[in-house]
Amino acid sequence: MSGAFRISAAAAWRCSAATTPRPAGNSASAALGSRCVRSPLSPARCGWRPTDSSPSASMILSAAIFITLLGLLGYLHFVKIDQETLLIIDSLGIQMTSSYASGKESTTFIEMGKVKDIVINEAIYMKVIYYLCILLKDPVEPHGISQVVPVFQSAKPRLDCLIEVYRSCQEILAHQKATSTSP
Repeated sequence: MSGAFRISAAAAWRCSAATTPRPAGNSASAALGSRCVRSPLSPARCGWRPTDSSPSASMILSAAIFITLLGLLGYLHFVKIDQETLLIIDSLGIQMTSSYASGKESTTFIEMGKVKDIVINEAIYMKVIYYLCILLKDPVEPHGISQVVPVFQSAKPRLDCLIEVYRSCQEILAHQKATSTSP
């Protein structure tokens, strides 16, 4: 009786390529050694999907790869900053440029008349970090500060490097203030 059952069960299964693992559970389908697909006449004997689902699985994989590549390109183009520069021209203003990994550049210019001072600020974020900031004058209140613009946000240079940049900036600002106040 057992042999007759195997023959009838094996006749009810249509098998695809033998590269897939053997299904567990049913001895008739396990004897086939390939991926089993239920025929319309037989009851479900293993948990395998029909062979028609393979193209949709490959489409899902292709879509996942495409979205991952798109995300990586977006990250390189909009987020990953390669280089940051600070250019101070005492009679004109301050130019900050960020160069992204994709080659894109973003430039911000601040007029020297709007600059109140350049300072090194410290923040506590799981550790103490230092960053260079440009303080902008408040147009309404002459002694007030309207905005704090951080410089070198991605590079995060060490304190000794920031001190060198700070001293150079203060020399230029002092020279600019001296030339603007002298007749």
